[in-house]
Amino acid sequence: MTKIGLFGIGLDTYWPQFEGLLNNLEGYQRQIKNRIVGFGVDVVDAGMVDNPVKAREAADYLKSEDVEIVFLYVSTYALSSTVLPVAQKVKVPIVLLNLQPVAQLDYEAFNQLGDRGKMTGVWLEHCQACSVPEIASVFNRSGIPYDVVTGYLQDDDAWADIKAWTEAATVAAAMRNNRLGILGHFYNGMLDVYTDITKQSAVFGTHIELLEMCELKRYRDEIKESEVVAKIEEFNSTFEVSPECERAELERAARTSVALDKLIEAHNLGAMAYYYEGEPGNDYEHIVTSVIAGNTLLTGKDIPVAGECEVKNAQAMKIMAEFGAGGSFSEFYLMDFTDDVVYLGHDGPAHFAISEERVKLVPLPVYHGKPGKGLSIQMNVKQGPVTLLSVVEGKDGIFLLVAEGESVAGPILQIGNTNSRYKFALSAKEFMNQWSKQGPAHHCAIGVGHIANKIEKLGRILKIDVIKIG
Repeated sequence: MTKIGLFGIGLDTYWPQFEGLLNNLEGYQRQIKNRIVGFGVDVVDAGMVDNPVKAREAADYLKSEDVEIVFLYVSTYALSSTVLPVAQKVKVPIVLLNLQPVAQLDYEAFNQLGDRGKMTGVWLEHCQACSVPEIASVFNRSGIPYDVVTGYLQDDDAWADIKAWTEAATVAAAMRNNRLGILGHFYNGMLDVYTDITKQSAVFGTHIELLEMCELKRYRDEIKESEVVAKIEEFNSTFEVSPECERAELERAARTSVALDKLIEAHNLGAMAYYYEGEPGNDYEHIVTSVIAGNTLLTGKDIPVAGECEVKNAQAMKIMAEFGAGGSFSEFYLMDFTDDVVYLGHDGPAHFAISEERVKLVPLPVYHGKPGKGLSIQMNVKQGPVTLLSVVEGKDGIFLLVAEGESVAGPILQIGNTNSRYKFALSAKEFMNQWSKQGPAHHCAIGVGHIANKIEKLGRILKIDVIKIG
């Protein structure tokens, strides 16, 4: 479970001056902790830090617990000297929680208290905003990354933002612990797809495993007929299998799918990129022309597989999968200038959980640009909000390129591929221009929902840029 740090800040001078103030503030911090726990993370609570000594203790505690991010609850005015030691020690993103107890103070009741001492105590209970500029100033001058969530304890927008931070931290941890396999080699001449796998590991923490086709062949040669039968049953339960699919092709794809499962299990992989051609008619060509069905099953189980050895896009698909958005392998297919939409799709693999209808398994007489023929999938993405994501390797390093749009109704190409119609806030022309000018590879990952804000937070955690189009 992802570990999220939390500590509150206050000023110990106040506690003997204002009866009940500390108790109330600690109660608010417990509310915050419990709600964050409800997001499915482990909250490491360093308590109330109200002097520099406690700051050092909290810093040591949070550091020892190896938290992904830290939420800093500004409970009342506090000295920035109680914050800086923690941020310097933990060296993870800090998110300031500027959360008042209520949206609006009951001014009439407050002014009728009649005791200026009590009134000051109540004001201090609600003066979270007082320290935020001070802390920001110190962080800016110290080069410490941070963000701010401002609102009140029952503020839905603020809590949506906090939840997004916990999700981004969880995805960052998942990417760091992920093992990505590379099977085969890059599509020859597809220069945009080539990548520096050392940079991928450096940025995301992903372990990359180089795989051999002969290992996949060995698993395939050892498969029992009962396993093939079971896999065909899985095809029938997951896909709408076209009557055009020949039994021999189903068995060929099923045998390869079982072998892929064994390869994934043997190396404990959470994602894979692949491409291979081989000499015409050889065993490896026979295998690689029968992978789409099995790779789609894996992708639908959140073990994304990217074709054409697009490692960067396997990373993008994994990010989308970890956010629960799916993540299908896509490229630009067509532009409809009359309806102002852009088509994206691919010949697989795809994430069947985000399909508008049941995914069809169909035969293809030819794989365009690739050797052989075999089974492919046909689907279109659920109508509604979508997010496009590309992991881009630019001249200055890796960054994330993201856009939000809508999957919309309309005719799709019945060519045995995934393809859908997408509309963006920008015109189709302007979107295409702006997206392309950022220099991504021609592939991207598509997921359901609008999650650009979560991806932007992930970028902050990974310390890389996120560029949003539109």
